[in-house]
Amino acid sequence: MNKRKRFSIIISLTCVLWVPIAMVSGSDRLTNTGTTSAAFLEVGIGARSMGMGGAYVAVAEDATAMYWNPAGLARTSEASGIFEQVDWITDISFNFMGVTVPLSNNMGTVGLFINAMTLPNQPVRTVQFPEGNGEEYNGSSLAMGLSYARMLTDRFSIGFNAKYISERIWHEQASTLAFDVGTLYDAGIQGLKIGACISNFGKGLQLDGSDLLIYHDSDPIHLGNNDKIIGELMTDEWPLPLNMQFGLSYTGNPSPMLGVRVTADALHPINNSESVNLGTEVKLFNMLYLRGGYNALFQTDTEAGMTMGAGLDYKLFGASNILIDYAYADMGRLGGISRYTLGITF
Repeated sequence: MNKRKRFSIIISLTCVLWVPIAMVSGSDRLTNTGTTSAAFLEVGIGARSMGMGGAYVAVAEDATAMYWNPAGLARTSEASGIFEQVDWITDISFNFMGVTVPLSNNMGTVGLFINAMTLPNQPVRTVQFPEGNGEEYNGSSLAMGLSYARMLTDRFSIGFNAKYISERIWHEQASTLAFDVGTLYDAGIQGLKIGACISNFGKGLQLDGSDLLIYHDSDPIHLGNNDKIIGELMTDEWPLPLNMQFGLSYTGNPSPMLGVRVTADALHPINNSESVNLGTEVKLFNMLYLRGGYNALFQTDTEAGMTMGAGLDYKLFGASNILIDYAYADMGRLGGISRYTLGITF
């Protein structure tokens, strides 16, 4: 493929990525903070990436690429699996599990992932019973999907996610389908990569369920009419947290036993102000990792901030490696968040 054709492909795909953002960004509201559904989709995946401040769209070289930038899957040469457990704020449990498999004959890489967040049981409070009426409710959020990525040239890859999204609180539930598309480009300069991804493009969520059924008297002035006509309350439809993320990463190797990676991402979400994520990773002896970063720099009214982490890449047997990562993120008044990720390549 000649350089002109390759350049045309890159420009065309970049335009495709930006069109949905431009359409949504045309809103004349001053701020969209708090106006989207499925907020759990904004919780980053992977202790490695979050230890680097969430600046990962141009790195995306493991199974967590299914979240950050599916185009990165095309650059994986081994099958891999990943599991993450996070004790999120206010006792919310957050879990992610994914598997990726490269196809034969350079046909690309496929992946499968499940992302779930659960809310513990809470008492049902009413005006008559502010301390609880004896009942309990809970909530859950789920995203599960398929990923596919392929190299279009020796430097340029593209990837896609198709996912089913569901949210439930007590007896109300909503579900929809959404898509992600990402690109990753090796600039040809030693260690420099450029990535871009648009996430959560799809129809919004609208809750529906038995708790919205009510009895209605259509003519309360006259006696003798049916005062228990079954009606249903309607909720608004709220859009998904569409986000455009563009990133750069640079990797240097001062010595065979030392590697340094520096990353930066720019984010343009529809439900908040623009922000920047910064991160760095130091590799020691090809097996130990130290990480640090800053999340949501320049974002308005955020509790996010400094992050740090560490990791171990240990060869088990043959070509299999086990990866153990830990990250800590400062969430200001909400406290600190610790996360643990276990991965394996085989």
